[in-house]
Parts: sequence; C-alpha cells; structure tokens
Amino acid sequence: MSAQTFRPGPRGTMVDIGGRRLHAVRAGPDAARPLVLLEAGAFGFSADWSVVQDRLAARGYASLAYDRAGLGFSDPGPGPRDGAAIGADLEALLDRVAPHGPLILCGHSMAGLHVHRLAARRRERVAGLVLVDATTPQSMRSKFVSAAVGQFANVSRLAAWTAGTGLLRPLAVTPLGDRIGLAGEISDEKRWAFADAEHNAAAADEVAAWAAAARQALEAGELDPAWPVAVILAGPPDARSALKALQLAPARASRSGMIEHVAEANHASLLAGSHAEIIVRGVEHVSAAAMRLDA
Repeated sequence: MSAQTFRPGPRGTMVDIGGRRLHAVRAGPDAARPLVLLEAGAFGFSADWSVVQDRLAARGYASLAYDRAGLGFSDPGPGPRDGAAIGADLEALLDRVAPHGPLILCGHSMAGLHVHRLAARRRERVAGLVLVDATTPQSMRSKFVSAAVGQFANVSRLAAWTAGTGLLRPLAVTPLGDRIGLAGEISDEKRWAFADAEHNAAAADEVAAWAAAARQALEAGELDPAWPVAVILAGPPDARSALKALQLAPARASRSGMIEHVAEANHASLLAGSHAEIIVRGVEHVSAAAMRLDA
C-alpha cells in the first residue's frame, strides 16, 4: 500500500502516562546500563532514531526512543506544547518504563532544549549528554537564531495547514518524505508522518513554543561541567561558524567533551547510514567517561 495513505502499526509499546498514551520503542539488552534516551528534533519522532537504535543494540547498549504527545503514534496532549509540558510527559514516561538507573541523554536539533531541561531536573540520573546537531537554550540570546526560529515557526504553521488539506500526501513518496534516508517499514513510518495532519499540527505547536522551551530549560539550571558531553555536527567545521560555536559550547564547557564534525552529512542524514556510527561513537565516549567518573 502506498506510503501516501497507509497508517503503519506502531512498533514498540503504548505507555499510559495518566489518561494519555505515549508511543515508545526500546532496543538493546534489558539490563544494560546506562540507558540511552533518544529525543527527536522538531517534526521528528521515534522512527528518526531507528538506525541509531539498531547500531547501539549491536554494541550492547539499551536505548529508548519515543513520540512526543501528538507526534507519530502518541496521543495528543494539552497545550501549550512548551518545554514544561514536553518535560512533564517525558518524566512520566521514564517513571513508568525506566524509573531507575543512569541515563545518557541524546537529543537531535530542537531536542537539545528538552534534554538540557531534563538533565537539570534529574541530575542524579545523568551519565552524560550527546547533542546531535542540536540547539542550546543559550542560543536564543542570538538575534540571528531568534529570527530563524521565528521564520521556522511560520513555515511550520504552513506545513501543518498544507498537511491538513492533504496536499502533502503526493510528496510523501518523494525524497522530501524521508530526508533522513531510512529503509523499509521505518521509511514508510516516516513518510506517513510527513503527510499526517495531526502529526504536523502537533509539531507546529511545539515550534511555536520554542522560545518558551528555551527559557524553561535555562530556568531549570545549567549543565554540570563534570558531565561528559559529545557534540556531533553536520557539515564542515568552518560552516556557519557563529552558530556552530553556540552548538559546541556544551562540549567545550565539559571536562570530558568530544566534538565531531561530519562534513558530508546534513541535518537530517546525520541520523542514518554511516553517519549513525559517529553518534554511537559519541555514546561510547560519554559512557566510558562516565564510568571513569564513577570509578
């Protein structure tokens, strides 16, 4: 059946967080520690992390990816969909499926805001962070970034409206429907979500609350410099140097920082193919550094 119309069945499980359900996909050995929590970027969901999850499982790491409220297969949540709402859902999810043990927080793109806030609120569980072409809450102090976020919010509202009319369905089977470059059933998931009206509307609501999410992340507290941090960026080191400096700041502030520039990758393709191995390398760096701290 065409990815334009087919709603695939969710992999993983539906988890009740108190009258609503979030879709979660766990991979790797059940007893493995730390657990790698994978937070997708704007318009993203658990399917985005499928290649990374497979590679992590092959190295003996357990990981958890999920769909935020209204995205992918998760039930919608009350507005506004800012960092506080997203964080409350995520903490409720963790309390039900992974209430104990250390976490490596891995966020892509806009999810840098969400993993920062979670780290500041659940400090006792943080083993380290992996930031994949991720924004930081401090970056909203940049006029350039703030303006770009405003433009993205306008585009997001347009995408949500277009999806509601059904006009995105013919584009779902083109490269636009899966810019990561996934395969098989996972690519079908991504293409379905690309054209789905509810998914796009929920994603646009999140982008509209970007500035609030950044402020809420900062209010939660700063990252601990003792935490290992890996920053992995798409593109060559000298591209968009001012923006990259903001993205690199967490690794540079960490006592166990790692920085990788993936010149041949773009913002989406970083999550799949050979580039996914570099994300795994970031997890391995953080895990090894955290073990040294605990020794």
